[in-house]
Amino acid sequence: MANQREELIEKYADTLRTKFNHQPDMTLLRQVTIGLGPSIYKRDAANVSGSDEKELARVKHNFLIRKLDLEDNEVLDRAIAEVIEEYGVSERTKYRAVIYYLLTKKFGKENVYD
Repeated sequence: MANQREELIEKYADTLRTKFNHQPDMTLLRQVTIGLGPSIYKRDAANVSGSDEKELARVKHNFLIRKLDLEDNEVLDRAIAEVIEEYGVSERTKYRAVIYYLLTKKFGKENVYD
């Protein structure tokens, strides 16, 4: 039987396939998930609240600016909003790994995980 992390990665991949009609790059998805560390096992930390401005600011500052080394501007805010909208505003469970994966792809920053 697969370990818990591998089960979560497969759940994230399934979300990308069904919700976003996207065939995921499993290597990148695995690296993004591993990069999140133990937070993927904690319900609150493993998800992103699309309606919480503080949470979205953390995604922007901690992930897009610090991790992906992007410059702080309104393009980042729009990209986050687009991913949240595509996920579905009413969707209660928005996996952080899926959002980070999609933002990594959107900005072409896959090399950060090499």
